[in-house]
Amino acid sequence: MKNLKLYIPVFAFLLLAVFMWRGLYMDSRTLPSTLIDRELPEFELRTLGEGDQLVSNTDLPDEPFILNIWGSYCLPCLQENPIFMSAREQGLVPIVGVNYKDRDNLARDWLDINGNPFTMNIVDDSGRYGIDLGVYGAPETFIVDADGVIRYKHIGTINYQAWEDEIMPVVRELQSAHAASASASSGQSS
Repeated sequence: MKNLKLYIPVFAFLLLAVFMWRGLYMDSRTLPSTLIDRELPEFELRTLGEGDQLVSNTDLPDEPFILNIWGSYCLPCLQENPIFMSAREQGLVPIVGVNYKDRDNLARDWLDINGNPFTMNIVDDSGRYGIDLGVYGAPETFIVDADGVIRYKHIGTINYQAWEDEIMPVVRELQSAHAASASASSGQSS
């Protein structure tokens, strides 16, 4: 029994070493989200545009869309903005911005200088909605289906490769499912 007590620190060290070794091979961009396959959290927040009108979940697109967490202070957001601008110009997918813990005047200036890819820009100056979404910081991107259910989460900057390999395949799949559903329901109503 006395000898067993001597091995407890060794076992504890080995257990800790295994967890740390496993952590070395995890991809930090694929942190699990408890919101995958759940509806977007409810919100009622103001928009960044003129008039600062209040919007809620009912004002979101009724088709698959991207929800992007961004801020004027966020350098990676500046890197992904041309990708989003191109997507908007091509009409690929609606992109809703959540201006996260930012100042309105700085955010508006940033959009004026760099371009505004967002169909709607929600202001989360307190960060409360970000907490509801499980956001770690800007940028983070969610893909939401036509029913308002989160289907994918990307943490960090979206570069061209991530856009083509990760984001757009999910968007296209959701758009196809939405088109098939809309076609089926219009066929039933005829």
